[in-house]
Amino acid sequence: MKPGGTAGACAALVRRDLTLVWRRRGDALNPILFALMVVALFPLALGPEPEQLRRIAAGIVFVALLLAGLLALDTLFRSDYEDGSLEQLVLSPHPLALLLACKIAVHWLTTALPLIAVAPLLGEMLHLPVAVRGVLLLALLLATPLLSLLGAVCVALTVGMHRSGMLLALLVLPLYVPVLIFGAGACNAAQAGLPFLAPLLWLAAALVLALVLAPLACAAALRISIS
Repeated sequence: MKPGGTAGACAALVRRDLTLVWRRRGDALNPILFALMVVALFPLALGPEPEQLRRIAAGIVFVALLLAGLLALDTLFRSDYEDGSLEQLVLSPHPLALLLACKIAVHWLTTALPLIAVAPLLGEMLHLPVAVRGVLLLALLLATPLLSLLGAVCVALTVGMHRSGMLLALLVLPLYVPVLIFGAGACNAAQAGLPFLAPLLWLAAALVLALVLAPLACAAALRISIS
């Protein structure tokens, strides 16, 4: 790995972002606590009947994790924009799309992966059947990277705006709805004893497409936002 090469730049960027996350590790727990609070509110509102909670458990978990991920989405490029390092990335001779893909990957590892780790606990709180939890984890492993990639494009469009939280939510939520439908639909089909592979395949196809196109769209949006 050459120090001045693209691989070296990507490795340095990943190390920097992981170091920053570690220094602010208390903030990294906020999405997990938010998801736990959201899931804990549903039994209080709907009642503690296990059968009623079991029917909607997968959808509740997906909505809780989606909202928790949205809570941390604005931090993806915000600090880099404020300290000027984002502009240096744009001016870098290395492919901007590849550098942004590294940043999105770190954001997913530090935000979505802990949420996936607590998903079985959230399912247990809502009496989700044990047989469905494997499908839930697989659906989340496909859905959360897709949500991060789609969200990164919207964050790149709004990073130069002050108080862009509401605008970001308006841009992101319509893109998140199909992911929510397919992910929760796979879990509901598995719970009903129906074939559940088709929604997962649709999620996988969308993820492959987003892996190719989202970093390019994110790079183009950043150039527009900070120009």
